Amino acid sequence: MLRTLDLALLRLLRTRLHGPQAERAVLLFTRTGEHGALWLAICFLGSIFHPRRRAVYREAALTIVAAYLLNIVLKNIFRRRRPLIEELPSLSTTVTALSYPSAHATTSFAAARMLSGALPARPLYACAIAMGLSRPYAGVHYPSDIAAGALLGTAVADLLGP
Repeated sequence: MLRTLDLALLRLLRTRLHGPQAERAVLLFTRTGEHGALWLAICFLGSIFHPRRRAVYREAALTIVAAYLLNIVLKNIFRRRRPLIEELPSLSTTVTALSYPSAHATTSFAAARMLSGALPARPLYACAIAMGLSRPYAGVHYPSDIAAGALLGTAVADLLGP
């Protein structure tokens, strides 16, 4: 049942919402989200330009790294393969063949949760959602991978955060 829902949502994203501008945005989010790079850059720059909030940025960076490492462990436990749908070829390359849970969603939601103490929450979560949705659109994740990653990132931030 989950696989049927995942495939239906993948097809919807790639056929009904497809277009050149959407594709460019997806590729931007996909590339900047690799290994939590965008979020770690925000933490690095935030700690330089906002020294009074340095502790928040440091905690956020450590939480993002912890969430990413836990994600790698879980991917190797679950070993779910990435979607391979002939009529919907992937728009992006991936580091591994494993997809569950999504590291992009994990790091993005951990970052949004942690950084909302220093930055406005709405844009952070909007970016986290866009980062997560970019992955099924790119054809490299099932929607349930994104949901699991979002829950994992939020849980890690809740456990390690203030």
